[in-house]
Amino acid sequence: MQIVETSLQGLLVINPKVWGDARGFFFESFNQRQFEELTGVKKTFVQDNHSCSARNVLRGLHYQIQRPQGKLVRVVVGEVYDVAVDIRRSSPTFGKSFGLYMSAENKKMLWIPEGFAHGFVVLSEYAEFLYKTTDYWAPEHERCIRWDDPELAIDWQMSGEPVLSAKDRVGVLFREAEVFA
Repeated sequence: MQIVETSLQGLLVINPKVWGDARGFFFESFNQRQFEELTGVKKTFVQDNHSCSARNVLRGLHYQIQRPQGKLVRVVVGEVYDVAVDIRRSSPTFGKSFGLYMSAENKKMLWIPEGFAHGFVVLSEYAEFLYKTTDYWAPEHERCIRWDDPELAIDWQMSGEPVLSAKDRVGVLFREAEVFA
């Protein structure tokens, strides 16, 4: 497993060691001991989520203001463009975003610590997206920042109009969002 630090403090790209031959491939998608040793992150994961979305479905930018969730995310079918936004007011990269192409083919994973808003858009016909979380879903604490906020100016790398949920259509602007200290 190779850990790549990003431009945002605490946000890590994880490239697993993949063994492949004519039969296919094998890799360890998660190993608690190795994850802790290589990242320095000592967290307990309490929930696994699996979503399937069609092309141009954009989910995000989501976070929980109380009971925040750290997320370890990956794609098992298709391709997405994944985005994390630092919403920790005390961080030197507050308001900055990081984007990453993630696919079943490249097998990249992203560790998104608590204090980030997160979203992704599907670039392939459809994609299946997995994420482990460090806390349970708490809908009463869930918040959403507009995916197209002009202050964040995220290039979602998609062609066509996004397909949004009702929640994502009414997200707040970044400057109006509740953020972390």
